[in-house]
Amino acid sequence: MLYIIYQEDGPDGAALRDKHRDTHFAYLEKHKDILVLGGAMVADDGIKRTGSVLILNVPNRAAAESFSANEPLRAAGVFSSVKISRMRRGQWNPAAAPKSAEGN
Repeated sequence: MLYIIYQEDGPDGAALRDKHRDTHFAYLEKHKDILVLGGAMVADDGIKRTGSVLILNVPNRAAAESFSANEPLRAAGVFSSVKISRMRRGQWNPAAAPKSAEGN
């Protein structure tokens, strides 16, 4: 089942994000078997981070909740809000995705 985790940064998000970046990426690498898509949300300037979105393929909500609760950025208090929602895969067109992480 697919779950989307939508996380908005709190006021200290940028500083905490930088401090825990390496453990965050190590956690995502450890769980790459369930991570469908993940990325930072950015302001319109393309620079300022405003949050994070993760899409997981896990067996149930409990697994999504556990993944989220143990994710280093969330555990460090980066986010002021976290929403987890089950979703269904609709349209799927990876070829339409941008070629770079910056969206170019």
